[in-house]
Amino acid sequence: MAKAKKNPDFNPGDYVVYPSHGVGKVISIENDEVAGFQMELFVITFEKDKMTLRVPTAKVESVGMRGLSSPEIVAKAMRTLKGRARVKRAMWSRRAQEYEQKINSGDLIFIAEVVRDLHRTDDQREQSYSERQLYEAALERMTREVAAVEQVDEATAQESVAEVLQSRVAPVDT
Repeated sequence: MAKAKKNPDFNPGDYVVYPSHGVGKVISIENDEVAGFQMELFVITFEKDKMTLRVPTAKVESVGMRGLSSPEIVAKAMRTLKGRARVKRAMWSRRAQEYEQKINSGDLIFIAEVVRDLHRTDDQREQSYSERQLYEAALERMTREVAAVEQVDEATAQESVAEVLQSRVAPVDT
């Protein structure tokens, strides 16, 4: 898995990736009593989802929370998008489960693989509802992290991802 920071030393204002929710921002570090135990907690907000998460600092590694990917990992993820889609011939339910696991892993390269494999151009067959849901979830996770790493807004990040996806479709001159 791609990790930018190995230690769980995050500070308020830092962006982090929580595997099952994507990119969030540490807004504070609190000490709180939970079930009779004093705990230090990272308070993370996910603006787009209007959600706040409290993660015990001692559990950061076990839940897979990490810092943002490095620019090198983002570049590798963009190169992954340019590759050929690798769609296995397994049943859709099995493939969907694998895609879901990759998305929830929080690993940017795995998420890029899902985006690459589920991306459809206008001349390809229509996606099913569940394919579209998985594609959009992966695309959103990827663009949020790319936006945070490159310090641009999500729309700009989504445009750069879309450009890479379009570039792999060879234009046909007539």
